Amino acid sequence: MKLQLKLGAAVATFVIASAAFAQTPAAKPTRIRGEIVSLTGDTLTVHRRSGDTVTIDVKSSVPVTAVKNIKLEDIKPGSFVGTAATTGTDGKLTATEVLVFPEAARGTGEGHYAWDLGPNSSMTNANVDSVVQATSGRDLKLSYKGGNNSVTVPENVPVVTFAPAARTDLIAGKKVFIVASPVNGTQFAAQRIVVEKDGVVPPM
Repeated sequence: MKLQLKLGAAVATFVIASAAFAQTPAAKPTRIRGEIVSLTGDTLTVHRRSGDTVTIDVKSSVPVTAVKNIKLEDIKPGSFVGTAATTGTDGKLTATEVLVFPEAARGTGEGHYAWDLGPNSSMTNANVDSVVQATSGRDLKLSYKGGNNSVTVPENVPVVTFAPAARTDLIAGKKVFIVASPVNGTQFAAQRIVVEKDGVVPPM
């Protein structure tokens, strides 16, 4: 019960932070992916995958969550998911990761938009209308406000959902995915953090 309450609180805070982002587009949030160098006071130092090192102000109110692996078979019609995907030369979407949102986070970031995970990358946060077994995995038919699309999820693609985490999990060597607001140069202010835990690296 305590675990469920902690996760519920984390998800609720995550949703609130996401909603705040949606209401302040001028902030132009940055997605930071990398490895923690240190956490000193409220200052988190991260070595980004791009090769540079940045400092991030982490207030006590910033939500910190983790992700855990689940099975591709756990994606059901009615699930609300966020999936990063690449567009092939045929125009079809192939997932590079799928996050299954808890019901409390349904609607978070809903839509289809460009993503910065790689070339020709997009993100679709949407409801799963149907799941069809395919030769290379599963085909998901997705719908969101204003549109719909289909994405193929290969068997080897990470499929995750949120798991509890805390500020104490922000330790050197752990991989992180952070949404932050630019402050000045290489300085940022964190809005929310997803941290590696139990060997599961945030795939988004």
